Amino acid sequence: QVQVLESGGGSVQAGGSLRLSCAASGSIFYINDMGWYRRAPGKQRDLVASITRDGLPNYVNSLKGRFTISRDNAKNTVYLQMNSLRPEDTAVYYCRVNVIGREYWGQGTQVTVSS
Repeated sequence: QVQVLESGGGSVQAGGSLRLSCAASGSIFYINDMGWYRRAPGKQRDLVASITRDGLPNYVNSLKGRFTISRDNAKNTVYLQMNSLRPEDTAVYYCRVNVIGREYWGQGTQVTVSS
């Protein structure tokens, strides 16, 4: 019923930037919270940032200042601007969409940062 698609990943040198996009489609009345998570090889999926439907962001302390989350409710899209990337940021980044108490996940987009 709801599909979630991430895009914008790629390979960059340390210090570079990427902007990820996530678009939700299907039978959607409105989207509540949206968020970005990441999973490094062999590790669990961890929260990067989330944002309420009113546009209030929430970041983990270790990433605040380098990453910026935003959304466009008219397009059912959430973005993640990533600056000053570091090798430890290398991971598959996933988008989470909350719709009327249900959550939907995308398949992820790869981000690779080399030094």
